[in-house]
Amino acid sequence: MAAPAIRQNANIGAWRPFVKYMHDTISIFHGYTAMELRHLRYFLAVAETGSVTRAADQLGIQQPPLSQQLKALEIELGVTLFDRQPRGVALTPAGTALHADATDLFARIEQMRARMQRMARGDEGSLSIGFTSSAAAHKLTPEVLRACRRQFPRVALTLTECNAAEAIERLADGSLDAALLRAPVSHPEGVRFDLLLEEEMVIALPLDHPLLRRRALRGEGAADPVSLSELAADPFILVRRPGAPGMYGDLLRECEALGFTPRIGAEVSRMLTNLNLVAAGAGVSVVPASMAGLNRHGVAYCRMVEADRLRAPLTLGYREHHDNAALAALVALTHRIATRHRKKAEPPEL
Repeated sequence: MAAPAIRQNANIGAWRPFVKYMHDTISIFHGYTAMELRHLRYFLAVAETGSVTRAADQLGIQQPPLSQQLKALEIELGVTLFDRQPRGVALTPAGTALHADATDLFARIEQMRARMQRMARGDEGSLSIGFTSSAAAHKLTPEVLRACRRQFPRVALTLTECNAAEAIERLADGSLDAALLRAPVSHPEGVRFDLLLEEEMVIALPLDHPLLRRRALRGEGAADPVSLSELAADPFILVRRPGAPGMYGDLLRECEALGFTPRIGAEVSRMLTNLNLVAAGAGVSVVPASMAGLNRHGVAYCRMVEADRLRAPLTLGYREHHDNAALAALVALTHRIATRHRKKAEPPEL
């Protein structure tokens, strides 16, 4: 019975990029050092043309060397792959099985090549991203994450909330690729910090604070700035110094310049906890303006006279020396979005 005809599923010349991708001298099976991808390429060419002569022409080689390579392949595998006929060749059952396997192998090589190209462009891979609660409150952070998911759907994102000290420690040990935070608390070797933008700080008061009643009597609103000196007698709720030493230190220096040392009512690890305590009446605080939409049921926000001297940075930290194209793409994307935010920066709505 004649062997089944083989439908040519691709131009023979199309196999050449695959073979260039995995060099002809690379052995494809451990223990079969004589079998090479070029042998399978030759086999497929003959199988799909049904002729050694036509296959040799398409491959750009002489017919005798091609016949020798096919014979060597049959000896290596211990089977007869072709039924030699007066006018061409037909596949044996073993040849039919090898044709299916070889076709599948080259398809998988092409998939592998395409995937490696996507990874080289940063279109595929994985990223571990950390963020602080105050950085997450700024609209840039969700915008970056949405844009990353939309533009790079094959990049798997792992998101972790942490304070600035934890984020930087994890950047240094490689368990985070990037982090969005406020002011860096340390600068370990190998970690880079890019300032994305700055925003003003605002005062957070419990809704029943006497200053709000006095302001109401004077006809003042949230847009009218308040000096920190008016809060000299109040306890301050702050993110503890190890978690945010930059903003913590800036606030202390500004208060001292105004003639008072702030009384610390509590130190917390997260700014969201900070606002919860303000809402509970435990004290007052100073937070980035982008957090002014939080806890409106218990917190009132006021602009500061000292806003020009107290700024809240938003910073991107990432491993400086890396070979992750997805990380490079994330860094570039974040800077583009930050540039747009800087251009349209407006006073906070309180």
